[in-house]
Amino acid sequence: MTVARAHSALTAFLSGDVRSQELMARHTTYRIGGPAALYITCDTVSDLSSAVRILDAEDVPWIVLGKGSNVLVADEGYPGAVIVLGREFKTHETSDVLVRTGAAAILAGVVNDAFSRGLSGFESCVGIPGTIGGALAMNAGTRDGWIGDIVESVTLYVPGEGLIALRGEDVAWAYRDSGLSARGIIVEGTMRVEAGDKESIRESMEDSFRRRKETQPVGQPSAGSVFVNPEGDSAGRLIEQAGLKGERRGGAVVSDKHANFIVNDGGACAHDVLQLIQHIQNRVGELNGIELRTEIKFLGSFE
Repeated sequence: MTVARAHSALTAFLSGDVRSQELMARHTTYRIGGPAALYITCDTVSDLSSAVRILDAEDVPWIVLGKGSNVLVADEGYPGAVIVLGREFKTHETSDVLVRTGAAAILAGVVNDAFSRGLSGFESCVGIPGTIGGALAMNAGTRDGWIGDIVESVTLYVPGEGLIALRGEDVAWAYRDSGLSARGIIVEGTMRVEAGDKESIRESMEDSFRRRKETQPVGQPSAGSVFVNPEGDSAGRLIEQAGLKGERRGGAVVSDKHANFIVNDGGACAHDVLQLIQHIQNRVGELNGIELRTEIKFLGSFE
């Protein structure tokens, strides 16, 4: 693996920024994480194609990251390249029936724009952090609805093939998953909307945001829900039942508002969070015989 050679080639070919040893705590909602060997901003599809080609040629592992809202980066960092989508992927346009948006557009901004135009469809996405690409990858939403419900099409960049378009109905939408990340890099999404009563939309959005604020630690550093809900049950309920609300390891704490959130209470490191995750899994397993699976992604070595 020749990171230095990759850095030199990337700097020559890309219009976007290329950084070495970028601290990932600056780029995750947990505010946790050591340095990535390379941190690359791809402003165009051409940038993205060149970056992937160069990294693969130099045998440097890479991952595409949005706003870091569903990831825990190791304290030692990540020895590969973190790719983020830049300028060309942040735009979005709205008509009376469709919202077409780049994967790097902030989900909250798209939701607010739809509301301002009196368009219905995004109500289930209110208050969810991150980008459109992350929302599509994770099929973001609530038990009342998911972003996959309104997707008309998704465009992926597939290394070695280029851009491919998928119809929404051809995506395997599931609970907190879409399978899209395994098929390529999400670069654009088109969602269906419809005109609605602006006051009703506002009330629905405000109600959704109020419920989220009342039941989740909004404003505290976290990665969102830590565990996938077991079928027919709630991870939060199981963790609370185990008496683990407020449980702490270093600066990592199980939220008093929602037990399926581990928050950074100040100075938490990835090791603190991992210890707490393992303790929760062991305790819930002992009490209920249920193995809680993590929803957040792990970047770097956690051995």
